[in-house]
Amino acid sequence: MNQAMQEQLMSALEENRERLTIVEGKNDKRALERLGFQNIRTLNKPLYKVVEEIDEEEVIILTDLDRHGKELYHYFFHECGRRGIRVNNRVRQLLTFTEVRQIEGLANYLERLEVI
Repeated sequence: MNQAMQEQLMSALEENRERLTIVEGKNDKRALERLGFQNIRTLNKPLYKVVEEIDEEEVIILTDLDRHGKELYHYFFHECGRRGIRVNNRVRQLLTFTEVRQIEGLANYLERLEVI
């Protein structure tokens, strides 16, 4: 990841720390908390209930970038769209330019780059 992309990723993370962010599990949540995120929900109940409980106009979906995570992302993207909830994809798109495939590794990745 080049310097410009790193700066874009850090900017996107900074701008979205307070936005509702959906992650798969508690390790993902801990990694984002290390980066200053505060409004994080994990998938600890049926997926339809997670969607029903979203009371925000915009949400970030940071499921892993593996096959299962992509399936979860598409489910939430579709269901949020049906309910008029915007999905902010900026962080997720920037992560595709990194070696990060599991969200739980994001904070460690950024530490290795010495950007946090």
